[in-house]
Amino acid sequence: MRRVWPVMDCVIIQPWRCRSLERNGLLCLLLLCQCNHSESCCYKSPWGRCMGEECGTGGVQSRTVWCIHSEGWTTHHSNCQHSDKPESQRPCFKVCEWHQDLFEWEVSEWGPCVLASFHSNELKPRTTECVTAQHGIQRRKVHCVRTSNRTAVPERICEFFSPRLALEQACLIPCPHDCIVSDFSSWSGCSQTCGTGLQHRTRQVLAAPMYGGANCPNLTQTRTCANLSPCPVGESEHHYSLKVGPWSECRQPQHKGLWMSGRTMLDFSTGDTERNTVKRHIQSSQHHHHHLHHHHHSLKGLDVEIGYQTRQVRCVRSDGKNAMLSLCTLENGPGTFQSCIMPRDCETSDWSVWSPCSKTCRASDMSPGFRVRTRSITQTPIGLGKECAALEEKEACNIIGDLLPNCPRYVWKSTDWGDCQVAPLLSQQDRRLNNVSVLCGGGIQTRQLYCVQVPDNSTPHHRKEVSRPVSGRLCTGDLPSAVQPCSIPCPQLCLLSSWSSWGACLHDNCMETHGRKGYKQRRREVLEEGSGTENCAHLLESMPCEDPVCFVWQVQSEGACVPTKGNCGNGTKTQTVACINSQGQLVPEELCEDELPPKEVSCVMACSGDCVLSSWSDWSSCSHSCSSKNSEGRQSRTRTILGLPGEAKACPAAAALEEWRTCNDHPCITFYWEASPWGPCIEDSSMNLNDTGYWNGTTTCAGGVQIRKVVCMKMGVGPVIPKRCPESARPDTIQPCLLPCKKDCIVTPFSEWTTCPTTCLPVNSSMPSQSRYRIIIQRAANGGQECPDTLYEERECEALLVCPIYRWKTHRWHPCTLVPDSVQQGMTGASESCGKGLEMRGVSCVDEYDEMATVSECLRWAGPMPSRFRSCWVPCKDDCTFSSWSKFSECSGCGSLRTRKRTLTGRSRKQDRCQREDLYPLVESEPCPCEEFVSQPYGNWSSCILSETPAQGSLQGWRGRREVRDCGHGLRNRAVACLDHEAHLVSPDLCSESGLSTHFHLLFLSLSLSVKSQVICPPLGRQVYEAVSCRSECGQYEWVTDPWSVCTINTVDELPACGEGVQSRKIRCVRRGIGDLVSSVNETFCDQDEIPPQAQTCILPCPNDCVMSQWSQWSTCSIVRLRMRRRHVLRPPVADRVCPDSNQTEPCSLNSTCFNYHYNVSSWSSCQLSEHAICSQGMRTRLLDCIRSDGKVVDLSVCEELGLPQPWRLAMNCVVDCPFNCILSDWAPWTECSHTCGSKGVMTRSRSMLQQAHEEGRPCASQLSQTKPCPISPCYTWLLSDWSPCTVEGAECGDGTRERNLTCVVHWSDWPDSPYPSKMVEDEKCGDRVRKESEQELQQPCFVPCPGDCHLTEWSQWSSCQLTCLEGRSFETVGRQARSQAVVIQVLENQDSCPHQVFETRSCKGGKCHSYEWRTSVWNDNERSVWCQRSDGVNVTGGCFPQNRPTTVRHCHPPCTKPFSHCKQSGVCGCVKGYTEVMTTHGFLDYCTKTPGADNKKADVKTSSGRLKPGTTQIQDFFGEWSLQPLGPDGRIKLWVYGLTAGGFILILFIIAVAFLFWYVLYAIKFVHTHH
Repeated sequence: MRRVWPVMDCVIIQPWRCRSLERNGLLCLLLLCQCNHSESCCYKSPWGRCMGEECGTGGVQSRTVWCIHSEGWTTHHSNCQHSDKPESQRPCFKVCEWHQDLFEWEVSEWGPCVLASFHSNELKPRTTECVTAQHGIQRRKVHCVRTSNRTAVPERICEFFSPRLALEQACLIPCPHDCIVSDFSSWSGCSQTCGTGLQHRTRQVLAAPMYGGANCPNLTQTRTCANLSPCPVGESEHHYSLKVGPWSECRQPQHKGLWMSGRTMLDFSTGDTERNTVKRHIQSSQHHHHHLHHHHHSLKGLDVEIGYQTRQVRCVRSDGKNAMLSLCTLENGPGTFQSCIMPRDCETSDWSVWSPCSKTCRASDMSPGFRVRTRSITQTPIGLGKECAALEEKEACNIIGDLLPNCPRYVWKSTDWGDCQVAPLLSQQDRRLNNVSVLCGGGIQTRQLYCVQVPDNSTPHHRKEVSRPVSGRLCTGDLPSAVQPCSIPCPQLCLLSSWSSWGACLHDNCMETHGRKGYKQRRREVLEEGSGTENCAHLLESMPCEDPVCFVWQVQSEGACVPTKGNCGNGTKTQTVACINSQGQLVPEELCEDELPPKEVSCVMACSGDCVLSSWSDWSSCSHSCSSKNSEGRQSRTRTILGLPGEAKACPAAAALEEWRTCNDHPCITFYWEASPWGPCIEDSSMNLNDTGYWNGTTTCAGGVQIRKVVCMKMGVGPVIPKRCPESARPDTIQPCLLPCKKDCIVTPFSEWTTCPTTCLPVNSSMPSQSRYRIIIQRAANGGQECPDTLYEERECEALLVCPIYRWKTHRWHPCTLVPDSVQQGMTGASESCGKGLEMRGVSCVDEYDEMATVSECLRWAGPMPSRFRSCWVPCKDDCTFSSWSKFSECSGCGSLRTRKRTLTGRSRKQDRCQREDLYPLVESEPCPCEEFVSQPYGNWSSCILSETPAQGSLQGWRGRREVRDCGHGLRNRAVACLDHEAHLVSPDLCSESGLSTHFHLLFLSLSLSVKSQVICPPLGRQVYEAVSCRSECGQYEWVTDPWSVCTINTVDELPACGEGVQSRKIRCVRRGIGDLVSSVNETFCDQDEIPPQAQTCILPCPNDCVMSQWSQWSTCSIVRLRMRRRHVLRPPVADRVCPDSNQTEPCSLNSTCFNYHYNVSSWSSCQLSEHAICSQGMRTRLLDCIRSDGKVVDLSVCEELGLPQPWRLAMNCVVDCPFNCILSDWAPWTECSHTCGSKGVMTRSRSMLQQAHEEGRPCASQLSQTKPCPISPCYTWLLSDWSPCTVEGAECGDGTRERNLTCVVHWSDWPDSPYPSKMVEDEKCGDRVRKESEQELQQPCFVPCPGDCHLTEWSQWSSCQLTCLEGRSFETVGRQARSQAVVIQVLENQDSCPHQVFETRSCKGGKCHSYEWRTSVWNDNERSVWCQRSDGVNVTGGCFPQNRPTTVRHCHPPCTKPFSHCKQSGVCGCVKGYTEVMTTHGFLDYCTKTPGADNKKADVKTSSGRLKPGTTQIQDFFGEWSLQPLGPDGRIKLWVYGLTAGGFILILFIIAVAFLFWYVLYAIKFVHTHH
């Protein structure tokens, strides 16, 4: 087989498609080799780089060529024709590296996205619904150019440096959007009042077709209509109307010969070709005008050229045909020529470069960014020139943004908490009564919040790096709390016990005794440590004394006296002694310096007849603690007579029964050590710490020492030498401490400088400034580095350009220009050179020095260009002439009218048309000026606004202002309208200075606001009482008794003074703990039930009687409920007498002879705060009592001696919640007026809640925002009137114009809904009229149809703005709205000359995404209506996918042909009402039979038929009526079918059970027989 080199021109696949297939290996190669005349072809690789020794010409470029088979495999080159082999080398120009700066790729903008065509170059039919979008292609041009002059060079030069850029890229096009139209309107009236006519109905375009969607359907429907009355016989067949055509294009006189169709002519043709042209383009944005002439941006281009234009005048018949002009000629026909302005299109500058994309980072919402480019006007349109196109373009960018960095995040940060402040919790009255500096307890502290940018995780940053503050508007999260409760510890006094009694005279150091000098000491204990105070008072006082003794012998116990001989007389008794210290504690015996007392001592046992004395009592307490010149300490002891002696013996005298001795004879001089407070902790190099520690919760860094002074003080004198005080009691003068770490001040970096204005500055304006700030995060402490002084910086902005001054300079008006005579020759109505014309003037742009400037500068800085032409009138000889206007008449008063007059002159007085005052008024009137104005209050009073006065003293700042400005005196405001005599608004300056009415008011703050009652600011709610448990008055006093007196015997005659007698004692009521007479109080203070006996019986033994000692204390009750006491014999009796019992027992009787005791605690007291605190930490206490079983409260020592357990705590910490007042932020500044004029303008200010009220704190004020009215100033607005009816000058129909006026009116802001009428005022009050007229269309062409004309309707209203959306999201940045004109046919014979229906679109903002779906009505006789509905409820045609359209007619298969049958909604045949369905075995309808009892509507069953056909017998009717069908009319299984199934299942179970029982019985019988 012969192989050939293929011709490579046979490639038919598009290159971009081939590139997409390159990844599939040789697939693209095979496609490239599809040649019809060979089985093998050559494949050539791309040309390689140009190789050579030097730059420039002389280089060589190579490529590889090989032979392949048509099936894709490579074969030997001999199989291909050698003559067809492409060249593999060629000369080239070698590009050097330095050439890179000389050449570059030049690319154009991407073109529009167009649908990708198919291989067959035919559109694929749309058989399936397009879901979101279609694939498209965008193309652009790429050239290699010289950088010097932008000329094109071969592309391989640029390819040497960088690959060629892509020429195409894929894009998405939304699904085709078909044209969407509204429903038809109602039918119009019949076009003829007699005979046969036409009537029509129209609809409008709601959305134009886009992206290849279906075109709009016919917007008009026409039908014939016949009137009942025929047309009268003999009426003229046709009517004639004069019709004017549109004005021709404006042209210059030298072009007259080039265009003669504008001349008036007779035209008997059926129509002109101009009617069949479309007058409006489909989408104006897609059409571009081609300029025939180049416009130069020169000052000469500002000149206005005046040309002329003509129009046709025809006579048309009522059937739409043209007729002879003489049939329609009027006396004053329409003009066929006029002057005009030569049109000049708007010219703009080139597009600016695209602005940076607004989306510079990747956000979570995945919304696209936008970029904008602009251009400016260099030449405004003149005449009917093309209007300026859009000056700004906006397109999406960075839609995905995968390569963009993450958007920065911002969070709230806070400074350290400030100092705790208690003063804000006080009311103003409390602050005046308290020293704020000593307050303690609960308070509040604040901190400053600021917003910072969170550093990106990808960038390294220091852990402690402080971010600079940014604007708080960037932080979107919840604002952290800026206020929190705190507490200042209250100083607590050191609680000390009472002084103990003075101790014995001791050596300073009992272990080292020297000399005879010692000290007596007394002590007190610390019951509760103080906090916040310097030191507790001294706890030890010393008094010098002589002969100190530290250790003494003490008799612990003594035995009874044992006589040596007999039972009385001298004897001995044993005693136990021990060595004790001054506290009564046992110590080793060797410490006692004195000799050990004997273990046996002599004693005397009284004999019969001896006087018996008691033992000496203990020495009483010393009357004075020390001795002075005027006082001496003494103490005594006593003993009493227990038994009288016989006659020969006697008892000691009374004086011998009492002994006194001096005590505390040392002088009254007291010394104590006094220590000063500890000094500050200073650094001690010997105690440096290696690691940071913690001391009382504070971070510490080093060890230190504290030093204090210790001085020996003499009571009532002052410091003395140290040796006067005992050295052993000297306090320490140095102690270790821990130094807290130094804290340096930490501030944020300075914020960014505030932005300076980017625009120029107006003339004579001050230079703006910019500022930056930083915030203190942590203040210096413990000697750290102090904060900087500068926290705020301000500087002037860099020099900004002053806005340039440009203005429009107008020149004089040129004479009125008429249509040239050469043009008027031959024109209808041309008789003389007069009438309406145009005059023009030059307008130039100049700067502040009157130097010429470009038009674009004035358009930017001076506004629209003033008019360069205006209408003028050259008087004709037949024109009406008038005299000059007279002066205005005098005004008769305010609100009256003044007039002026003129008269006709010359021949005008004889012309009828000049006499018409509607056309030529001879009198003019105007209202007289009036200077009377009246003020009228308007609206309600504002809320009470308090005056802004700063707080005074130490409470300045947010705390002071926030507390006092919620109540007090303020002002209410109300707006005042200034009206003239016609009740129209005028400037408020004409009535008052402020435009507001004020009213003095007192603002009260209470739970219910009332204006008539004066309620002062509520005080701060807090704990106003404290309650503690206390003992009753009785519990604070006790009975104290003296010793019993001598037993007194009442002797009669000479009876012996012995036996039973009476002894007494004194009792007194004293405060508990004190027993001297001085402190005695009234006896009523003590418990009268507990009063001790003041007298008792006693027995004084006679000389011969036995004398017993006094009874010991009762023992505790034993297990057998008995108690016992003892006594012993002091003097034996004579022989014939006996001693009484020495033991006595009695039963224990509860609450009589014995008692139980237990502890009892009171309830907790209220939380007791410090004297200077109002809340926070406190203490609550309760009392402990010892309760006897009979309910009496006894001394605590009773329970303590019994060792009863006491598990209760008598004190505990507590907290009184701080009554935090509501804390509000400062009022924000008043906003600008919401309306710049009128009565609705208000100013508002607001504040936010920083801290809610807590506990009984003052609640927040109800007003978090306030409003006040703005002065009412008049509003001036340009009022655009409605369009006038279409008027045709001098004719009955044809092309005409409609106009609307622009007037300046004054009104209230709610106009036009205001009840106040508006009033026309001077144009100057509304602003630049030229600018406003340039923005509005005041005249537009229109068309008045002639009878029989086929014409277009008026433009419909613009449809609602609709966006192009994908899945509910906008695909474009702007929306579109449409309007249309439908065709109206008046005569059927003239319908061939009808114009085409037209529509146009325009862009709009604020559109919505709409969806469309099919809607259906209910079925009616197997038919229903189907329509398409938009998501806003509007019924439309188009928009819904045709393939999804529901059916409108319902069919049954097979068809329902049986009598009385019909097709049901479920799609099956059924019977009409009153007939029962008889179904075949296959479930189809067989026939319909009349339902028995159909009149009472009780039969609702289906029947099933077999082979039998319906009959008329009663039996068949009976069985037919009660035939059973398992399915109901709705196709569901009937209930009886379920019952029948359940019954069958139960029957089967019953049969199985019976069979089992039968088998079981048989088996039992067999079993019995087998065992027998």
